[in-house]
Amino acid sequence: MILLIAGTAEGREIFSLLGERGYPVVAAVATSYGAQALAGEGLPARARVLNRALDEREMVSLLKERGVRAVVDASHPFAVRVSAHARRACALTGVKYIRYARPAAQVPEDPRVFPCRDFYQAARTAVSLGETIFLTTGSKTLPIFVEEARRHGKRIVARVLPAPEAVAGCFALGLAPADVIAMQGPFSYELNRAFFAACRAEVLVTKESGPAGGTEQKIRAALDLGIPVVLIERPAEEGPRPVSTYAELLRVLETLPKESG
Repeated sequence: MILLIAGTAEGREIFSLLGERGYPVVAAVATSYGAQALAGEGLPARARVLNRALDEREMVSLLKERGVRAVVDASHPFAVRVSAHARRACALTGVKYIRYARPAAQVPEDPRVFPCRDFYQAARTAVSLGETIFLTTGSKTLPIFVEEARRHGKRIVARVLPAPEAVAGCFALGLAPADVIAMQGPFSYELNRAFFAACRAEVLVTKESGPAGGTEQKIRAALDLGIPVVLIERPAEEGPRPVSTYAELLRVLETLPKESG
């Protein structure tokens, strides 16, 4: 049995790939939206979806109960807590931990790109650069930006996943319907540019989520419109050296001892 920590586009692709290769796999996702995305085209044979976030204790129990041979961590680069839980659970149970890390984005060297180490610095930087801030960092950290924007009388436009909890979170923070865009990315250069222009964005805030997250298209569209970019730098990967291709992932899995029975 393979435990796949999913919730990203790569997680969905790895889920299908492992199913096609005949691996028994259970995919853990933190939201109902993620579970629906995985099951959208039907589950592969010998595949299951677990729709809840797992802490370290729950993960240890799951690894033991399911006889898991390896954990494939394909979580988002910014989901550092999830990865930490997985690494510790594997260390406690002797299960193989494999981190799939998406490649980094190619960020242009441009004085209008403002790298930031965390969300708080990004919020402070964004309000100093313009009146309308187009936020593409998700709903979980939205309160940080809304609080800082209100303190300075700035407008937030939030682009979030079309999940009920994400949209409800935006409205709970007092965002107007006109300031909420609920769509699943990644988005093309053309669509990003159209969004930024239509909302009269003066600042873009994005995470360095790699090509899979559409980071490069967002940055290029903003800069071409003369919009400064606040870029939240990716946290450093911890633990064993990650794999960054599906072929490399499969090679590592092939080295695992065969399942008995």
